[in-house]
Amino acid sequence: CETGTEAMCRRTTGTWLLLPSFGFLFDIDGVLVRGRTPIPAARAAFGKLVNPQGQFLVPVVFVTNAGNCLRQKKAEQLSHLLGISQDQVMMSHSPLRMFKRYHKKCVLVSGQGPLLDIAQDLGFCQPITIDTLREKRPLLDAVDHDRRPNVLVSEISVVLFGEPVRWETSLQLIIDVLLTSGYPGNPYGQENYPHIPVLACNMDLMWVAEAQSPRFGHGTFMVCLENIYKKITGKDLKYEALMGKPSRLTYQYAEHLIRAQALQRSWEQPIQTLYAVGDNVMTDVYGANLYNRYLQESSAARCRSVLVCTGVYDPHSEVALPSGDSVAENVFHGHRDFSFDPALVEPDHIVPDVDAAVDLVFQLENFAPR
Repeated sequence: CETGTEAMCRRTTGTWLLLPSFGFLFDIDGVLVRGRTPIPAARAAFGKLVNPQGQFLVPVVFVTNAGNCLRQKKAEQLSHLLGISQDQVMMSHSPLRMFKRYHKKCVLVSGQGPLLDIAQDLGFCQPITIDTLREKRPLLDAVDHDRRPNVLVSEISVVLFGEPVRWETSLQLIIDVLLTSGYPGNPYGQENYPHIPVLACNMDLMWVAEAQSPRFGHGTFMVCLENIYKKITGKDLKYEALMGKPSRLTYQYAEHLIRAQALQRSWEQPIQTLYAVGDNVMTDVYGANLYNRYLQESSAARCRSVLVCTGVYDPHSEVALPSGDSVAENVFHGHRDFSFDPALVEPDHIVPDVDAAVDLVFQLENFAPR
């Protein structure tokens, strides 16, 4: 091993093995795949990240803001690129595992996919879907004043996993629950503020699939819910917790998974740098830079943002990346609870694709696996 490299070396059976002092946080949509179609550079990148036995050479966590499936399913969806463990996959809702104080309470869950399975996998014991509530209370749009609902209790929370299919139904019923403290058969009450807890996952305004232009994300649904609530009540919708990138909570959980991998592989070298590779300036870059700012205040570790050009970010767009004097005029696509700071949307590095990102990081870290 060369003197001065940031990666530590360990002597094993007469050969030197490189020990990483860094880890990767890979976004999925727009970085590894577009919809269900793999991005060609992803295969080349993964070929550099594993040894002949298929083991990762560095700790890797796949951090997606998707929340419409179990992490096992997301790991299976990525199996065409590389065999990965569900422990390496972090969904936008994964940090909800830490919110144990809500696990035994009744929760109304919004989104799509196997919502009950997702909620139960996270630890929730009494999840109720929007569809179940709608079936039990078919007259909710008219607000039934005569009966209390037979599916909800007073100790209820609302968990927003992701954008639903029928927005108008979900918006109506969530508003009903918020304005009646969990009894949507009752009339709206002006005294119900602050309202019952709301936990939201995935704040992406838009995301990239097979279509040529970005599609509405869960952040757009949240904008609708927030504005409807304020229009009716004159007050701001409050969140008990926001998770998914760019939330610090998400990066803290991802760092925990990175360090757990290093411990499992007996890599003694401390993980000093996280490289967050993503395609969205307002999500991936903002989140990584925000977390780096937090780390600089609290530890010696750092988080570096790497922006790829295969997803939401378009280097050829006139407003592709806010910078310089134009930044104040640029539209902020982040969530309303995250203040806009021009420094947080400037990536540390811009590369064409994820393969180039891996090459760049290996070069920066003097990491040359053999």
